Formats: sequence, structure tokens, C-alpha cells
Amino acid sequence: MNDEITPAVIADPLDAKVNRLQSYYRSGATRSIAFRKGQLHKLRNAIHQYEPQLLAALKQDLNKSELEAYSTEIGLVLKEIRVALSRVRRWAKPKRVRTPLSHFGASSQIVPEPLGTTLIIGPWNYPIYLMLAPVVAAIAAGNTMMLKPSEMAPATSRVLAALIGEVFRPEFVALIEGGADVTTELLKQPFDHFFFTGSPQVGRIVMEAAAKKLIPVTLELGGKSPCIVHKDANIELAARRIVFGKLTNAGQTCVAPDYLIVHKAVKQQLLSKMASVVEDFYGKEPILNPAYGKIVNERHFHRLVSYLHDDNVGHVAYGGQIDEAACKIAPTFLEGVSLQARVMQEEIFGPIMPFIEYEQTEDIYATVQASPKPLALYVFSGSPEFQQEIIGRIPFGGGCINDTIMHLATSYLPFGGIGTSGIGSYHGEHGFKAFSHYKGILKQSNLFDIPFRYPTSKWGLAIIRKLLR
Repeated sequence: MNDEITPAVIADPLDAKVNRLQSYYRSGATRSIAFRKGQLHKLRNAIHQYEPQLLAALKQDLNKSELEAYSTEIGLVLKEIRVALSRVRRWAKPKRVRTPLSHFGASSQIVPEPLGTTLIIGPWNYPIYLMLAPVVAAIAAGNTMMLKPSEMAPATSRVLAALIGEVFRPEFVALIEGGADVTTELLKQPFDHFFFTGSPQVGRIVMEAAAKKLIPVTLELGGKSPCIVHKDANIELAARRIVFGKLTNAGQTCVAPDYLIVHKAVKQQLLSKMASVVEDFYGKEPILNPAYGKIVNERHFHRLVSYLHDDNVGHVAYGGQIDEAACKIAPTFLEGVSLQARVMQEEIFGPIMPFIEYEQTEDIYATVQASPKPLALYVFSGSPEFQQEIIGRIPFGGGCINDTIMHLATSYLPFGGIGTSGIGSYHGEHGFKAFSHYKGILKQSNLFDIPFRYPTSKWGLAIIRKLLR
């Protein structure tokens, strides 16, 4: 393997690349379990070989430490591969289901089949995990695919282009780099499925393009994910887990706790504990800590800084320091924030945490319901009754009780949103399902016939009434 990373360039026009992917899929080459497992093994080996380049690219694009880069990106992809390799044969096996008495003599089964050729568009915030985890699922399901990494993480995009170009035949997996103009052209192509991870704003564009061609979509979006801390919570443990979830990747995580709804009785205690945890994790000046992440670019940096100057923001209770040259913003806690403030109207996607007080449980619902249905929700409480009341009354994609973001890191739970936070889910078997169509097959016996279904049957209606009521 060369030390220099140079993306493989295929000079064919875009439609030719898509045609080649579709032809390879129609050839049936991707259907066997042996082929799927072989490709997953190849991807796993390539990730191990390219690990130094992937780590260096994540450091360059997002200043991710090796610990964070491996635990939240590379390691999670390897876990998805391991689960898929061990279970794909079972996932792909036709499943017998019951047959009603009205179909006497027949048997029924559900047969998974690949969707075909899929377009997978990745984001910049977790440019390896959120690009390659869907690839693992698409391979396991037997698809061919076109990949489009984010141009906002250019170093990682280049490494991924080299990795994919070296590992896979271009008629099986193709990767194309570029900006919004490339994405626009890709969305015009006749794919069998769109899988998009990114903002709700771009998600609407993807869905609109899909609707014109009736292409099914999986949309992994975002939103304002609340974190609720009740008065009976373990405050010290909650502080550590909230800070961890909020500051991983400098807050640029789709499931990061976006804002806190804290019981008035414990708000000051929680704020003080969280400030101590920040200093324990990153020191008294986090923006000088080389392990503390940076904001991806100047545009997002200035967007985040502008929240702090909003007249509806109350005051900064902790943090607020910035380093424009390094694109870093210190962990910042806000008090006295109005629900009309921009920081409460938009997904923050950065290391800024508004604190909202509540006294009555109904105050929680009023605050959460002021925004669209969130991708994630977190509740810290020692009361099972309170936990279940919150989980049962508020719609959201997924979440944790007494923790944050860790539900994203398991292959055994579906990950996805609801409403404006997403359509569909994946991870593990749920990823296999996202890239599969489930055909229902009824196999009837030729040994005998059932005459009462035909129009010449004298007693047909009476028998059918008894069978179907």
C-alpha cells in the first residue's frame, strides 16, 4: 500500500458509473452470502490497513484525538462488520410464516432481497462511521452502491476514496467526491434507494428528488434533542455523562444533548458539577487542550458565536471563550435563555448548552413540544415511574435513561429519527432491513384444489363468510 493517498479517478460520466453499478447488480453477482461476507472481510482488512491515514485525516478535519476517533468512528464500523459477518446468513434466510385456513394446502414465507443500486450520502461530523456503517449494511443486504462523502471533511474524503478504490471493483462500489453540485447531479440518477445522513434542510431536498422518481429513502437527520434532569437524579454521575455526550466531537454530534431541562431544585448543583467535569476532562482552558475538538469550519464557528450575542440568551454561566484562528469554542453553559432565542430555535451542533428550569412535569412537555420531534432524548432520574412517563409521552427517535449518546453505539438497537428528525432506521439487522425489500410468497399445493373460491360454487359465499369473519 502506498503511503501517499491519491483517490482513484474514473473518467466515465456519472450516468455511466451508475449504469455499471446497476448492470453488476442485475448480473446477480452480489446475491450469494459468500460474496457478501467476502466483501465485508475485504472492507475490514482495508480499515485496519488504512487506520493511520484515517486517524490522521480525522485529526486534520475535526481535531479528533486518537481515542475519540477510534471509539466513535473506526471501532464502531468494525463492530458493525463483525455483527454482519456473524449474522448475515440468518438475516438473509427466507422466513416461514403462518398461513390462514382459507389458504389450506399452501405455505407462506417472507424472502429478503436487495433493493438494488443505492446512493449513500455521508456527513462531515462523523465522516468515517456515518459513511461506512451504511455501506456495511448495504453490502450485507446484497446491493451495489454509489458513495458521496462530505466535501466539508476533505482529508477524510480523500482517504475514503483511496480505500474504496483499492478494495472494491468500481461496478460494485463507486465513490465520487465533490460539492453540492455533484450531489445535485447524483440525485437526478435512477437509483433504487437514497440513504442520506445530514441536516433536515438538505434532507428535504433529497426527499423531494426521491419523490419525483418514487425512490424510497432513509433519512438520518437531526434536531433539538433534550436532556431532562429530574430532582432525584444522581447529579455527579449525570454531570459526567452529559458533558461526555455534549462535548464529544465538540458537540458536533447529531444525537448530542442539545439543551438541558433541569429541575429548579438541582440546577445550580448540576451546573457547578458540569463545570468541574469539563475541567477534569479538558483542563481549565479547554480551547488550549489539543484533545479538544474544533468546529469544522469558519461558517459554523461564526454561527455558534452569534448565539452568544443574542439578546434573548440571558447570560453565560460558564465558559464562552473562543479561539477564532483555531476554530474552537470553549464549553459554554447558558442561563436565563428564552425559548425565542436562536439557540433554542435551531439545532446547536456545537459545545453550547442552554439550561432551562422546570418545576412541574408539564413544563417539560411544553418546552420539548415547542420544537419538532427530536432525534434523541435523555432522561436522568432515579424514579422508574418518572422515566416511563417521559419516555411514554414524548415522541423521539431513540435515547437513553441515565446516560447520553450511547444508544448510537450498539448494533442491536435501531437508530433513526421520527418526523423531521428522520425516516427509517439502521444498525445491525435494522441496517440489513433498511437496504432490503421483503417479498411475501404464497406457495400453493397442486395435489388438490379448493372449489368454493370459484364463482360456480353453490356454497362458496357461506364457507368464505365463516373462514374470514
